[in-house]
Amino acid sequence: MKNQIQLEGQVPESLNNQRLDATLGQLFPEYSRNQFKQWIESGAIKVNGVVQTKPKHKVQTDQTITLDVELVARENWQAQDLPLNIIFEDEDLLILNKPPGVVVHPGAGVTENTLVNALLNHSPELETVPRAGLIHRLDKDTSGLLIVAKNLKSHHALAAMMKERLIKRQYRALVHGQVNVTGTIDKPIGRHHSQRTRMAICEGGREAVTHYRVARKFAHHTELEVTLETGRTHQIRVHFSSIMHPVVGDATYGGKRLPQKDLTEEGKQAILNFNRQALHAEKLSFTHPFTNEQMEFIAPLPADFAELLAVL
Repeated sequence: MKNQIQLEGQVPESLNNQRLDATLGQLFPEYSRNQFKQWIESGAIKVNGVVQTKPKHKVQTDQTITLDVELVARENWQAQDLPLNIIFEDEDLLILNKPPGVVVHPGAGVTENTLVNALLNHSPELETVPRAGLIHRLDKDTSGLLIVAKNLKSHHALAAMMKERLIKRQYRALVHGQVNVTGTIDKPIGRHHSQRTRMAICEGGREAVTHYRVARKFAHHTELEVTLETGRTHQIRVHFSSIMHPVVGDATYGGKRLPQKDLTEEGKQAILNFNRQALHAEKLSFTHPFTNEQMEFIAPLPADFAELLAVL
């Protein structure tokens, strides 16, 4: 899959004698400076009709800069005609509701039936966008909302917003035990020292901050509204395990427990049969990067999670 980007701009007096890559970043802020550096070095940039291949080339007032580049696929991922629950879409982005049990990106041992395979079938141009436009991810067994950037300029803008914490993400979680107060968990997360597929609280890990509010208490469990300030791998699961309230159904971080004896038989079976982490990305809110419209999306709980809460 290929598509074309063509840009043209004139150097203003304020950018006289500035580097070419920096000037391009000012003229066309929807693309990153690093992306322009790659395009310059590939020979896709002309200044007054002459190809320039050095990012540090100095430009002069009133010179015309043109870009003509053909984008090519970044990964050898295949499109598949798979269902997608899209709840919003325009020319720059889409919001989808991922069901539990679906892998987001192809990887080792999983090359088919992923969310990316479905997205490439829906929007083939995503082949030319990093990670098929997904600026964040959810674990296989976590359900809920994801943002997909449909082009490079949107990807750059949304990724920057995510980095600057301008996209609010709220989750619904069911954890073991009674959580009595609203609070914040601020503990660094890094790769587990011996089990490399797991994450852990560790000195020298990356900053990780999770805010939570008690939504409802049960006899032996608590339903929480969780808001992420950062977005580390397995962050919610690791953080609540660290305070002895692991997410229900999470076998990796201690949430696969035998139900308490005083639960009803129906409650015991509901806990035993819930074979994934009880975690759902229920809400996204942000300002659209190009229309400046305030966006808010809410995804209802999937049936298995809602039924578990009803039984409890």
